[in-house]
Amino acid sequence: MCRFLRYFFYKNFTFTLVHFWYGFFCGFSAQTVYDEWYITLYNLVYTSLPVLGMSLFDQDVNDRWSMEFPELYEPGQLNRYFNIREFVKCVIHGIYSSLVLFFVPFGAMYSSVRDDGRAISDYQSFALMAQTCLLLVVSVQIGLDTVYWTAVNQFFIWGSMAVYFAITFTMYSDGMYLIFTASFPFIGTARNTLNQPGVWLAIFLTTVLCVLPVVAFRFLKAELWPTASDKIQKKIREAKKRPLPPPRKARLRRTSSRRSGYAFSHQQGYGDLITSGRNFRPKIPFHQTGKFSPNEKSRQPNWK
Repeated sequence: MCRFLRYFFYKNFTFTLVHFWYGFFCGFSAQTVYDEWYITLYNLVYTSLPVLGMSLFDQDVNDRWSMEFPELYEPGQLNRYFNIREFVKCVIHGIYSSLVLFFVPFGAMYSSVRDDGRAISDYQSFALMAQTCLLLVVSVQIGLDTVYWTAVNQFFIWGSMAVYFAITFTMYSDGMYLIFTASFPFIGTARNTLNQPGVWLAIFLTTVLCVLPVVAFRFLKAELWPTASDKIQKKIREAKKRPLPPPRKARLRRTSSRRSGYAFSHQQGYGDLITSGRNFRPKIPFHQTGKFSPNEKSRQPNWK
């Protein structure tokens, strides 16, 4: 839940502060950087399911290791996962990302032209490039925050990006002109902007500049100032790398087929029935069969 809150604040700070930097270039006229449909669908469709999947399925260790290391519960009890310090980190992270997301696309679009010599430095192209960079950055960021990957997390993250590009190429295409007429100024922008290699290079550069400091900071923190969770995860990785001991061979014991197992039963056995003699067949005397029984044979003298 604390990761959910941190990421939720981060993605909204990044989304909102881009408008603040844009205000210095539009005369604070309250004109938005992105189009109205993107603003509506950003929190509703594009970034809602990935953070929900992380909050529901993410875990640093499984239930077995969490029972063996109860010190993992201590940071949560001491409010170390989300406090004022963590909130300030989210604000600083959002400010840095918003600066990169605005000024790198602005510099890439400034006085730029297409391959055919036509100008591409217009408001619609800049807005499309900025919002594409924003969605890719927050998607990569939630991928870095996710520790335990499931099929649901993969579906939510990749599915959200696929839905964004599907909606963008559908609404920004020339075929939507008859539906939107002149009320939607972004018609044809996707085809004219996203088919330029320089635009994708700027998108890649923006994503790397936003993600690289986070990766470097987390790597140095785990190496220099590891938390209890980092130490335990390192122990778990080392334990998984160790070879398993060979299985012991089971020893086979010889048992007699005549041995009865009723002595190990929880019920009363057949001892009383055997000692009573009720299970034996009745003895038939000699004068009826003409033969002696085994007991009668043993009592006859000099029997041959």
